[in-house]
Amino acid sequence: MKAYYLGVAALAMSLPAHAQMPLSMTEARNPTVPPVLPLRDQAALRDAWLAERLDSVVPKLMREHGIDMWVLVARVYMEDTVVATMLDAESMHARRRTILMFYDPGNGKPIERLTVSRYGLGTLFAAAWTPETQPDQWKRLAQLIAERNPKKIGLNISPRTAFGDGLTHGQYQDLVAALTPEQRARIVSAEPLAVGWLETRIPAEMKMYPQIVRTAHAIIAEGLSNAVITPGKTTADDVVWWFRERIAGLKLDTWFQPSVHIFREGEANDISGDVVIQPGDMLWTDFGITYLGLNTDTQHLAYVLKADERDAPAGLRAGMAAGNAVMDALTSSFKTGLTGNEMLAAARGKASAAGLNPTIYSHPIGYHGHAAGSAIGFWDNQQPGPSGNHPLRADTAWSIELSATVKVPEWDDQSVVFRREEDAFFDGKTLQYIDGRQTEFHLIASKP
Repeated sequence: MKAYYLGVAALAMSLPAHAQMPLSMTEARNPTVPPVLPLRDQAALRDAWLAERLDSVVPKLMREHGIDMWVLVARVYMEDTVVATMLDAESMHARRRTILMFYDPGNGKPIERLTVSRYGLGTLFAAAWTPETQPDQWKRLAQLIAERNPKKIGLNISPRTAFGDGLTHGQYQDLVAALTPEQRARIVSAEPLAVGWLETRIPAEMKMYPQIVRTAHAIIAEGLSNAVITPGKTTADDVVWWFRERIAGLKLDTWFQPSVHIFREGEANDISGDVVIQPGDMLWTDFGITYLGLNTDTQHLAYVLKADERDAPAGLRAGMAAGNAVMDALTSSFKTGLTGNEMLAAARGKASAAGLNPTIYSHPIGYHGHAAGSAIGFWDNQQPGPSGNHPLRADTAWSIELSATVKVPEWDDQSVVFRREEDAFFDGKTLQYIDGRQTEFHLIASKP
């Protein structure tokens, strides 16, 4: 089976050039949607990634944090967030009760992977329970623990983050009841393992992430064009539901309802819903897809040209540039080991010193849209907080999300919030945009 996984891993390398786009490139103008892999090929690729992650990410984390046993428990319809990302493409969900066990025997030996269930999980976890021999699943788990005699037993229990708190109270009670007092004393929180597993991106994933983000960019570009929008007729909600239909038509998923809002001269606040788009409007969208188990999160801007215009007004272009300047202040503040709170303070200081009016609310992205790792501010709270205490680690992906408020001269100095968001990757030294970032408005003609 190892040869099989090596062959599947080569699948990404055989994809067309557009499927392996480099990082940190200028965002393409009017990109087209890359071909979406058939479901069978998607499953094979994701299973190859999972095998590589289990062989590389888990051992590194367990040894870094000194936890020699990690036990994860999930039940059908009540998956632990981490367990849900460790199941192969055909298993999909926990079956009855799924218990995964990782054990590090030390001395550089491979991490042992077991599932305390009747059936194994693909070739990734060996089955370690025969109900006919021992009907009690918890007693079998306790027996396996006793045989290995770990120094620390990591469980997904955490008061600080949902990503490390996947063990339900009832399952915890049953697990602890099956252990001896001495074994119970060895229980520790596996929060750093859970968060580290979820936030880490491996090279094989990053070879495909540019294609995933390009797919999102291409759908946005199509939606914010005359192919979809007829000024004076199309509403903001029409575009929202066009996005939903387009995603479904590509057999992709979205992890949140897209937003399309209108910023209009003379309107104190942005407007949305059943509002008709008109020439002179600035459009904002917040949009994300899920493909190959990875997520995107993008905020782009468009402008509806008036009959005599060829570009957005200079004041609006300056607003987009201001938003990108806040991005630069933040991305230049990324440094391994800094917390989200520290990066927030540094970025706000740089942006304010440059005369900008920033609000920063960036977050990790990957298995989840708002993913495991440190928050860098919130749109409604620019002060340090507990969610920003996690240190920045290498090989993590980010949504660089923020805004700059700017007065637009052409709109009688109306204050306008320019919201920007692009996905990026931090390799431990530099942060690069996965598929570039928007620097020019999507332009929509007043008459198609």
